[in-house]
Amino acid sequence: MIEMRVKLLFLDTPRVRRAVDKGTRAALSKAGAFIRTAARHSIRKRKGVSEPGKPPHSHAGHLRRLIFFSYAPADQTVVIGPVRFGGGEAPSLLEFGGTTSLKDRARRRRRAVYRKRPFMGPAMEKELPQLPRRWRNSVRG
Repeated sequence: MIEMRVKLLFLDTPRVRRAVDKGTRAALSKAGAFIRTAARHSIRKRKGVSEPGKPPHSHAGHLRRLIFFSYAPADQTVVIGPVRFGGGEAPSLLEFGGTTSLKDRARRRRRAVYRKRPFMGPAMEKELPQLPRRWRNSVRG
């Protein structure tokens, strides 16, 4: 009985939880910002098509500008990636490769094959070793 009272006097559980939540939000938001920046920097403005396996080249700059991150407090997760634009498939096709159906100027359908040009996966792999250092000392009382 006495031990329990002593614990209650010294450990403020709601305060500790708030501090942990605040630290988690800060660490994950920083991670999201660094991964987003790494992904944006990997996409270079160049003419032509990038080599398969390398990040895509940017011609108009849309893909670079549309990469965002968002912290989800309910799940305590961070989501990082491009928003859907145009037909919505382009970022996914660039990252993972695949096929799609396109219409040409004469409104005829043709099949287009995209080879992998990942930009989000390599950005995360680049920043992953830094996460423990950024998480360290994130909880302050």
